[in-house]
Amino acid sequence: MTGSIPPRLVAFDLDDTLAPSKSPIDPRIGELLIALAERVEVAIISGGQLAQFTAQVVDRLPDASAAVLERMHLLPTCGTQYYRLSEDGVVTVYKRSLTDDQKSRALAAVEGEARRLGLWESETWGDILEDRGSQITFSALGQKAPVSAKSAWDPTGEKKNTLRAAVAALLPDLEVRSGGSTSVDITEQGIDKAYGMRRLSEQTGIALDDMLFVGDRLDPDGNDYPVLAMGVACHAVEGWEDTAAYLEQLIPTLPVRV
Repeated sequence: MTGSIPPRLVAFDLDDTLAPSKSPIDPRIGELLIALAERVEVAIISGGQLAQFTAQVVDRLPDASAAVLERMHLLPTCGTQYYRLSEDGVVTVYKRSLTDDQKSRALAAVEGEARRLGLWESETWGDILEDRGSQITFSALGQKAPVSAKSAWDPTGEKKNTLRAAVAALLPDLEVRSGGSTSVDITEQGIDKAYGMRRLSEQTGIALDDMLFVGDRLDPDGNDYPVLAMGVACHAVEGWEDTAAYLEQLIPTLPVRV
């Protein structure tokens, strides 16, 4: 990890950082997130959509005061959407969207290239293609694929990276990047987790130098890498258990605000 401590805000990737892919957080993570929010602002930023954040995290959090909930920031689709928590539920701050033309071209390109490369699977769990409003997502095995199948499909990332490059060549006006373990995400140009962190800084008034990011894909090919590349202090993990162990060390060093 680099940067100064203590941070004023701690941001997290979701899948394989706070929980296994598309799975609910463990109760231990829920308790730690609330304990952290009693001390600093807490953000979650991911390529997933709001429904994923809600099912995996929000619905699994233990009870907390309004003051603590208000320190929770949700940034689906890499920050092109931004929500806050309150006692009444999820509150929309802003929500961007691709145009119909951008969506149709993105859907056609990613399906066409996946079929050409032999990456369009016949045995899937849920939809392969998903319109997330501000993002088109390709999930090779479907949105509801089990973690074991997703882990086995592309352990080196070669399939996903080959597809990403092929689609990017067809969509020069859009951003095409590797997402989760089996996914490719398509957004407006310049949309990645660095974009989301900048928007988070604008909305909260907290400088990037006062933030800490925790993620599992901080390698140069990973979708967390743009945060590291922009100079935000980062801590690399290899799963939610690793995150929990880190938070158990970090939280006692931070003063309680409640």
